[in-house]
Amino acid sequence: MTKLFLKNNVFIGLSLILIVVLGLALLFIPKGELHLLLCDRHTPARDIFYRYYTTIAEWFPYVVCVGILLFGRIGDGIFASSAMIGSALSTQILKHIINAPRPLTWFGINMPDVELPLVEGVRMNSWFSFPSGHTTSFFALAFVVSILFTQSQETRAKSQESRAKRLSTIVQITLFILAAIGGYSRIYLSQHFALDVFAGILVGTLITIVCYTVFYRFDGQKWYNFRVFTKK
Repeated sequence: MTKLFLKNNVFIGLSLILIVVLGLALLFIPKGELHLLLCDRHTPARDIFYRYYTTIAEWFPYVVCVGILLFGRIGDGIFASSAMIGSALSTQILKHIINAPRPLTWFGINMPDVELPLVEGVRMNSWFSFPSGHTTSFFALAFVVSILFTQSQETRAKSQESRAKRLSTIVQITLFILAAIGGYSRIYLSQHFALDVFAGILVGTLITIVCYTVFYRFDGQKWYNFRVFTKK
């Protein structure tokens, strides 16, 4: 477990900073005001970008998992798949237990005079807002890729330690930014509140940590290292 945090300290550190910042904003800014503050910067270019970027969470994580299963180690593929499926199931269970209203419904009830800036072509949902499933997927995928990448750098780090460390830092920062943009897209599109995104980050990262603690101890075993397509 210590190894996980040390090797992925950049991604984890940035995620913790985001969690703290969002947490403070949630404590001191009313729910409706915070949402309007975060989603009220629409332009045609941003509308197009966030409309399509947010859909990545609906299919790309599973493409990545299949790719790892086929072209990487079976154990890594099972770990990645478990993290994605586990985080998705956890999110859906919470959604159906809490059944919180989405921004469109919430504003219609609590602030009916406010007209949310909506994006044309986006199908708006009404309920099951908490937590954000898309955010969960974005952060679970980014964390999984970060873990697998830093593991792959271990053998290279001995001869090129400085270069490997810089590359690892760049990759972790990039993965965090991509995941954070995905989380923000849910607020921009008024599909979720900041609280939903906050919870999605927590679920995605925590479930990934749980799956890592289960599978990392098998690393090195024959079945874990098995590859469907071996290199010639």
